Amino acid sequence: MRPRDPHEQGRAASSLELFFDLVFVVAVSISAVQLHHALSEDHVLDGVLSYASVFFSIWWAWMNFTWFATSFDTDDWLYRVLTILQMGGVLVLAAGVEPAFVDGDFRIVTAGYVVMRLAMVVQWLRASRRAGPARRATLFYAGGITVVQALWVAALALPEGVFRFAIIGLILAELAVPVVAETRGNTPWHPHHITERYGLFTLILLGESLLASANAILEALHDDEALAPLIGVSVLTLVVTAALWWIYFWPPHHHAIGRLRNSLVYGYGHYFVFAAAGAFSAGIEVEIDVLTGHSELQAPWAAFTYTVPIAVFVWVIWVLAIRPYADRVVNAVVPVGALLVLIDPIIPVPIALTAVILALVVAVLVWRTPAMTEQARSGFVG
Repeated sequence: MRPRDPHEQGRAASSLELFFDLVFVVAVSISAVQLHHALSEDHVLDGVLSYASVFFSIWWAWMNFTWFATSFDTDDWLYRVLTILQMGGVLVLAAGVEPAFVDGDFRIVTAGYVVMRLAMVVQWLRASRRAGPARRATLFYAGGITVVQALWVAALALPEGVFRFAIIGLILAELAVPVVAETRGNTPWHPHHITERYGLFTLILLGESLLASANAILEALHDDEALAPLIGVSVLTLVVTAALWWIYFWPPHHHAIGRLRNSLVYGYGHYFVFAAAGAFSAGIEVEIDVLTGHSELQAPWAAFTYTVPIAVFVWVIWVLAIRPYADRVVNAVVPVGALLVLIDPIIPVPIALTAVILALVVAVLVWRTPAMTEQARSGFVG
């Protein structure tokens, strides 16, 4: 298992990586469904905290595999078997999402998470044998991950209320492992490959929003009274999802990854992008419940369940990938657009106005694309 060339020409996601992503669709979908139920039942704080915790385990396992694969993917039989083992851990985690939301029971989620992480320990130990200058980093990854997993298991013995606070410390410990490990010897990541992988996972999450749009149509077929509003929600959800796709893929993401600090900011910042994309679909489902009279969370507060995720998605992508390469016009319009979406529920026509705002943002991006292309070509970093 030798390090991959970070300048390899034509490097793209492998079929195994795409297969790996498909398994995560299950966990993401179940998490979004449980968030939708919690929000519709007006358990907003508990729902958001549970979603943030569960989604961290999904995102962190996915991200660690992705960054490992960009450096050491050999695609031999043992690498494939260990990857499939991680996929099994994802399915276990997905089975524990409902108990985590409903009963605050994180035992199954933790079990699935630990399976995924220990499989990564084996991968790092394999890589350490021929890692060269990155050997110390690979060994620190293996040791650090092992210690933190032991802490996750030990934390299950804590009372539920204490465990929720312990999660914060454990998350910080997980986040610290790559920061320290990379200072021991950088692993060779491939910028184009990494950003392609992030883009593919974003597409998966935006697909959940399209599913919510389809659900609106299905509900409309069974509810004559809310037929027009539900069809409207479906159409506008498609418009918003398309706008989010356009905004995400507008800038050249691979320029955002270079030095360690930039790569960490980009990688860690995507937690909010991914979590927001997943929560957006849940918010649309809440809006459908409001229109059909099945939600305890009433307007205008229900509208915040999808405007907040949209605003977070747009603003974080602007910070991570758009701002360094855009001109003053784009750097004014995008964050202002995110702010207007955020406060949209105060206005009587929330979803329609959100779609109009995002369409205008996209129009500005199309107008300013030549200027962005020239800045990116010159290698400008703001």
